[in-house]
Amino acid sequence: MIKFSFPVAKIRRGDYSDTYFNRARQILLKDNYHPLITIQVFQKQKDVTLCGIEEIKQLFQQTLKPVSKLTIHSLQDGDQISPWETVLTITGDYSLFAHLETIYLGILARRSLIATNMRRVVTVANGKPVLYFGARFDYFLNQAGDAYAASIGGAKGISTPAGATLINQTPIGTIPHALIAAYQGNIAQTAAKFNQNFPKLNTISLIDFNNNCVKGALESAKKLGKKLWGVRLDTAENIYDVSTPKLPGVNPALVKKVRQTLDKQGYKWVKIIVSGGFNPEKIKQFEAAKTPVDIYAVGSNILSGQIDFTADAVRLNAKNLAKTGRKYSPNSRLKILL
Repeated sequence: MIKFSFPVAKIRRGDYSDTYFNRARQILLKDNYHPLITIQVFQKQKDVTLCGIEEIKQLFQQTLKPVSKLTIHSLQDGDQISPWETVLTITGDYSLFAHLETIYLGILARRSLIATNMRRVVTVANGKPVLYFGARFDYFLNQAGDAYAASIGGAKGISTPAGATLINQTPIGTIPHALIAAYQGNIAQTAAKFNQNFPKLNTISLIDFNNNCVKGALESAKKLGKKLWGVRLDTAENIYDVSTPKLPGVNPALVKKVRQTLDKQGYKWVKIIVSGGFNPEKIKQFEAAKTPVDIYAVGSNILSGQIDFTADAVRLNAKNLAKTGRKYSPNSRLKILL
């Protein structure tokens, strides 16, 4: 079972809550007033993949006692949601949970953004695996929850041990450019060293270090033979490989030349992984060009954009009551969460 953990004491005293929620709660408690409020949550964008529901469930379970005094209905992680669609309702004594709004809205915003962006690249990859390599682009304590959200969006691999903790996966990765530099820029030797030290892992040679991916792939294949599982192209977007002097970065023509060379020399089993600036548009271009990519790796694009969730009070003591412009919007897709 996926287990999220929270700084329970800090959450209970409101350290992570907007101050006005803490003060609202204090007012209710001092007034000994316990209104039965229904909170309704939605967002406004199209084609969003919902994520964060399981995390919110555990947030309430770990920080509220007794949580049984609340009734919570929701959609599920991975559901596709529409603009203005109700994704979560919380009904109960408002003094119990007023301070949690900042946290659960933030969870939904963060996790749904990553799940949505990942789903968008997975959708255009035509069934090819997509790896999530976003850890280096964000704060390190986000890794576990972000990797979970990426897996909800369809990611087939993640890069850090922390990211693997919630999804029961083994982190994956190839070789950093710095290791190749340490071995005097010798791509094939570096790949061989990786294989010697990690013989049970798939050996993937990073072949763009010397700006000649065709040569790097062929040298790696000749040195490792069947021990070479794949090669990765990661040419920077402002760099021109010697094989494609008029086309920058990792491009379809370059990938095709690497594939053709490997096949011609008898290394048809070697897989091709590409990374570096990939997003839905770039993957669409690669697929439209029938580029022989086996695996895509994506990073910073999965963290781009913004999906805001809003919570409204829409019922008081089982009767509809909402601010002007908002209303109680029941959703037959909701199921009991708690």
